[in-house]
Amino acid sequence: MLVQDFFNSLWHSYIAVTPQAKRIQELFESKGEKVLNDHVAFRTFANSPISLDKLTPMLEQIGYQAYGAFTFEKKHLFAKCFKHSDPTQPKIFVSELLSHELSEVAQEVINKLVNQIPAQVVQSPSIFWQGRLWSKPSYEEYQVLAAESEYAAWLSTMGLKANHFTVSINHLENFDTIESVNQLLIDEGYTLNEVGGLIKGTPELFLEQSSTMADKIKFEFSSAKKVEIPSCFYEFALRHKMENGEVFDSFIEGNADKIFDSTNQ
Repeated sequence: MLVQDFFNSLWHSYIAVTPQAKRIQELFESKGEKVLNDHVAFRTFANSPISLDKLTPMLEQIGYQAYGAFTFEKKHLFAKCFKHSDPTQPKIFVSELLSHELSEVAQEVINKLVNQIPAQVVQSPSIFWQGRLWSKPSYEEYQVLAAESEYAAWLSTMGLKANHFTVSINHLENFDTIESVNQLLIDEGYTLNEVGGLIKGTPELFLEQSSTMADKIKFEFSSAKKVEIPSCFYEFALRHKMENGEVFDSFIEGNADKIFDSTNQ
């Protein structure tokens, strides 16, 4: 699979549940911008047929290599980032839920979902837009997960798909600060993630990020209850040069920890 085909398929799957992303991209284009993607992120379950270790070879197939690892203790997550041999390609960030750190009742719900995933389900990079690989949880199960982990609740309903794409502010012509990007979005009526402030990170940390709050979709749970739940969101990143003159190309745990909250109910 060509890396361009990979991202095209991901994008179409993503905007199907994140219409704001398409509108925001068109907003930038209406201002003469060509929007390039800084990175795309995924969520998954550890100790499952779609764990990070199982997914990594699929990314290697399309030219990606892991180059950094991160731990989010409060959110019970482990993550790795990947970059392509062609530096113009977007970076990829994959996190996984360490469900064994949650309560027994939450683990029971997760195990019920994970046990439905076929053992050899990971066969090609197309796994990254397969969505939910298990039957719908009940609303009660969803609430059990949400009480302990918004991440787990989100994953139980949305499954394996691009959780967010990211506009590279570095490649915009007319917006050279993250403040100007945020102001444009606020003026257009978009709700931004305010956890830890609108801007996560600083120039001194070499990375500034912001994001919208996730779009909402009507989801029908197995119990036939229909509820509006978060789908996916759009992120914006501005990377700065380090002391050696190179642009910072990794991620910062403190920033990412707050960006995860973009899918909170």
